[in-house]
Amino acid sequence: MTNIYTLLTENFPADRSQTVLETPEGRTMSYADFEAGSGRIARLLMDCGVQPGDRVAAQIEKSPEALLLYLAVLRCGGVYLPLNTAYKGGEVAYFLGDAEPRVLVCDPQAEGPLTETAKQAGTEVVLTLGGDGAGSLIERSRGLNPDVGVVAREADDLAAILYTSGTTGRSKGAMLSHDNLGSNTLTLRDYWGFTADDVLIHALPIFHTHGLFVATHCVLLSGARMLFLNRFDADTVIDLLPRATAMMGVPTFYTRLLANPRLTKEACAGIRLFVSGSAPLLADTFQEFEARTGHRILERYGMTETTMSTSNPLDGERIAGTVGHPLPGVEARIADEQGNPLPQGEVGILEVKGPNVFKGYWRNPEKTAEEFRPDGFFITGDLATIDARGYVQIVGRSKDLIISGGFNVYPKEVELCIDGIEGVDESAVIGLPHPDFGEAVVAVVKRQHGGPEVTAEAIQESAKAELANFKVPKKVFFVDELPRNTMGKVQKNALRDRFKDSFSSAA
Repeated sequence: MTNIYTLLTENFPADRSQTVLETPEGRTMSYADFEAGSGRIARLLMDCGVQPGDRVAAQIEKSPEALLLYLAVLRCGGVYLPLNTAYKGGEVAYFLGDAEPRVLVCDPQAEGPLTETAKQAGTEVVLTLGGDGAGSLIERSRGLNPDVGVVAREADDLAAILYTSGTTGRSKGAMLSHDNLGSNTLTLRDYWGFTADDVLIHALPIFHTHGLFVATHCVLLSGARMLFLNRFDADTVIDLLPRATAMMGVPTFYTRLLANPRLTKEACAGIRLFVSGSAPLLADTFQEFEARTGHRILERYGMTETTMSTSNPLDGERIAGTVGHPLPGVEARIADEQGNPLPQGEVGILEVKGPNVFKGYWRNPEKTAEEFRPDGFFITGDLATIDARGYVQIVGRSKDLIISGGFNVYPKEVELCIDGIEGVDESAVIGLPHPDFGEAVVAVVKRQHGGPEVTAEAIQESAKAELANFKVPKKVFFVDELPRNTMGKVQKNALRDRFKDSFSSAA
């Protein structure tokens, strides 16, 4: 695998004047614009001293120019380091100090405070890029010669470092190679049937695997087109559905679409594929979406360290509550804490192996060694089962496993029970410290808007009817919204912290 930029451009349409990107405001960019724009920015980065292997950090709003920056970093052999726009100054300081990028690109409004932060980390060059495409990055690259070529890279050379959104300790930089990204993109393009005829609704953030690699790469590698939104808006998406053939989103996108009465079968008539990932899709959402639109959402599974590992089939049965089969070239197994394979159907830790799996954690060989088995399987930390047909079902994170009175409780099982109760919109089940049981099962519940008034007692009684007593929540708390990160994942660590003293006075 050569530089992934070469792989992508080899699959651009022969006619580079074809549109690759269009915004809701009517702005368009062609494949020729992508090549020229990324070339000029690559020239600027090289003028700023970026050498092959140097990191280029970017904490910027989503824009077409942000994609050009990403491609430019690949072209000059750099390593792209996207940072969540929600990170605060102290967090950014940690990332810069750890990764030591040659260049930082930030929002113009953040230039002042981040310049000093960058300098302390040894990053001398700070450029700016706003969500409107303005800033010193574009100003200084304007007029530069775009014919910079492509710096050759080997398969295992790094293309990107993405810091994990871990819930314990400091975030770790997952090192992704050109081969990791290139091989996975080729697999997804073919597995999901992307062609030059596709038009993808792209409403995902681009500091994350899903929006930056999966969505963008699938478009570029098939010579397709994307309708590029700077953020998700249900009305805008519904307006664009008749012009699109595919959409990728997180579960929250689909629940918000379902809350909009304009979502109909007619509006979705031209769509061939809806994909969901980055967080578990509730079976109720899957079923309601199918009833409303006639489409069965394709759910897949991946993580920062592995990009995509499993997927429900394009042609074949998509089963609610599962993330499908291992992708071609990917092996998956269920193991216990010691790495011993478990019998089919048992719950254990999902381990995966394949060309998609990252090279390790940046400057952290000890943590890297901890996360891999001697035979090369990566320990995902997700609890899962694999059924007789090979479908993988994620049941929770191993760190979310609750051990109450010596019994193992898998939160997903309890959540499925509670989510099926009339009046419940969604639940999150956590374990909290308890003087008698070690941990107590607790449910945090969001009520259904306009639904019947469900009580804590009703939820506990319903759970008792379906589950063993040790799985029944000892307390139920109600919240207006469950806390989520930018990719829609429920932040159970935040819930554990909020309710941590709930049993401090228990007898």
